[in-house]
Amino acid sequence: MSTREKTITEFMIEEQRRFPEATGDFTALLNYVRLACKRISFIVGRGALAGAHGSAQATNVQGETQMKLDVMSNDIFLRTSEYGGHLAGMVSEELEEPYQIPPEYPRGRYLLCFDPLDGSSNIDINAPVGSIFSVLRAPQGTEPPTAADFLQPGSRQVCAGYAIYGATTMLVMTVGRGVHGFTLDRGFGEFILTHQNMRIPEETSEFAINASNERFWEPPVKRYVVECLAGHGGVRGKDFNMRWIASLVAEVHRILIRGGLFMYPKDTKDPTKPGRLRLLYEANPMAMLVEQAGGAVSEGRSRMLDLVPTALHQRVPVILGCKAEVERIERYHIEHDQGLDRSYSSPLFKERSLFLQN
Repeated sequence: MSTREKTITEFMIEEQRRFPEATGDFTALLNYVRLACKRISFIVGRGALAGAHGSAQATNVQGETQMKLDVMSNDIFLRTSEYGGHLAGMVSEELEEPYQIPPEYPRGRYLLCFDPLDGSSNIDINAPVGSIFSVLRAPQGTEPPTAADFLQPGSRQVCAGYAIYGATTMLVMTVGRGVHGFTLDRGFGEFILTHQNMRIPEETSEFAINASNERFWEPPVKRYVVECLAGHGGVRGKDFNMRWIASLVAEVHRILIRGGLFMYPKDTKDPTKPGRLRLLYEANPMAMLVEQAGGAVSEGRSRMLDLVPTALHQRVPVILGCKAEVERIERYHIEHDQGLDRSYSSPLFKERSLFLQN
């Protein structure tokens, strides 16, 4: 390691020194999160050699099939983070109720929400996967938390981040002072600061959406995609590229690195689910990161970080990335609500595929 390279631990200590009243608990908590991500990275890197491929022959609380690595990653997060004395409790995508800190361990003043392995459908094909985390303050101090204690708007997050397990492993995070990326030096065994003050470009010609759900989209989203696909000769006056990785972590990472827009909008595919992504441990942490990097995140009509959660596993539609593009889609929703985009609400439009427009 070069003497000029800064580890994530050194970075956090420097951040802590900006606040003389800091006790070090928050820094210690993030070190445990860092350690959990390193352990998951090791298992992901071994793949089939670690027996991590395939289904766990079980479903989580949301009825989704669990992969073996989902279960393993969840256990790593819990076991790595529970004993340090910095957490009052945890919420995971894989658990129905909040995880209580075992009585033999001291409790702290923070809450941890996490998706232990985002994009697990990509595991067996060796595509990027990741972990997402969010840190909140415990309203009741060190008392055992209830589900209601976790139902805080995203604007109250004190930290958010993700780890992406790809060609290299990176941990990207914010503590409210910009977004910074750390690359895991496998030889040294530590995360090194490699991407400081990450910023989303103000303009883009790239968007990501699952086009197979086109027939279920609301008219404002159809309008936006049709305009992008019209290319240079359309109202946008330029050609757009469309991407889809099927991993929120990978989609957001691409946007932080080179810009773009990601959409998992509200649709009519399943009327019981207003959206696909979970607010507490997917949408909110990504919203904090994207906003800190100069982008925007909306559920279609309002800012994501202003939403007050009503349930631990609440689902929401998500539109994030380049601020100007997010604002454009919000405007399209408003115009639709006011009846100003009738051409995109007509039966003719609904009967034709977006990809057959002239």
